[in-house]
Amino acid sequence: MLGSMPLPHRSPLVLGIESSCDDTACAVLDGAGRVLASVVSSQLEAHRPFGGVVPEIASREHLRNWPSVSAEALELAGVGLADIQVLSATRGPGLIGCLLVGLSLGRSIAWARGLPFHAVHHLEGHLYSPFLDSEGGPAMPVPESFHGLVVSGGHTALYRVEQGATITLAETRDDAMGEVFDKIGKRLGLPYPQGPIVDELAERGDPSAFRLSIARCSDGSNDFSYSGLKSQTLLEIEKLEAAGVATDLSVETAQPVLDLIAGFRAAAAGQVLDRLDRLRRGGEHIDLLAVSGGAAANRLLRRELATWAAEHRIDLRLVPLRYAGDNAAMIAHTALVRERQGRRDDPLEVDAASRIPL
Repeated sequence: MLGSMPLPHRSPLVLGIESSCDDTACAVLDGAGRVLASVVSSQLEAHRPFGGVVPEIASREHLRNWPSVSAEALELAGVGLADIQVLSATRGPGLIGCLLVGLSLGRSIAWARGLPFHAVHHLEGHLYSPFLDSEGGPAMPVPESFHGLVVSGGHTALYRVEQGATITLAETRDDAMGEVFDKIGKRLGLPYPQGPIVDELAERGDPSAFRLSIARCSDGSNDFSYSGLKSQTLLEIEKLEAAGVATDLSVETAQPVLDLIAGFRAAAAGQVLDRLDRLRRGGEHIDLLAVSGGAAANRLLRRELATWAAEHRIDLRLVPLRYAGDNAAMIAHTALVRERQGRRDDPLEVDAASRIPL
């Protein structure tokens, strides 16, 4: 480590901390938005026996993992903690016990060293993540105005960003896109996390064999609702089982089941495209669409969005796959954007919140 030696990177050096759910993450970025290090410690093995995240276990694992995760991030970046000039941590939304671990660490370091501190909204971190460079180059400039689509395990939402202000255009009414992938995968016997496996297996199915409907809100809202698609798919699984088809994908992969999850995936992605089309028809002018979140790694969704954007001549920024899931690089990057805008938080005043508006 370099201690307090002069640094070859552009100032300020920003350290980010992310602990909103079950990943302990630490990252270091320089003033140009270069990701000098991004380390994520997964807790999959700790939670897999329970089929999902256990909040108390996740909190304890964050405490256990932080020393090694932070040490690895600083070593990869070639810097020491004394070289860090800006601190940032996720304040919410998320699991409150998990959030408190990361936020308390960030607040303590910032206060002890008198450094600028940024308590970052988790979804704001996702919103700016498509502008990061996956190869370690400078981040792309964040335009003053753009539209953002966040698709993850807990959120499916559309936003308009204007000069640092974020306007919600559509949000999740019930199940988020990533969440319903996990639930269907669990019903089919897949291990946690089920969503990415469902996406992979769907590549081998024929979506035309099961044409599931795309839900719309009865009040005319553009909000997302995936509970209906979940119910449709569960009903089709029961029909297959009644017909003698084995649906446990941990044992075998019957073609009708692969076709069903391909149809399920097509309807899930179709709802996203439907909402984008409805927004445009409603007068929302979209020049640039930045897509982020863990479910933004979905293969079909990325292909469909690329086709849709090309058809409508929209600049599409898909989050690099390495920054699609929860990570601290997006938190540090958002802190850098906020720092340039003159926005900071008092480490003695800010607190974690499990639910917090963007």
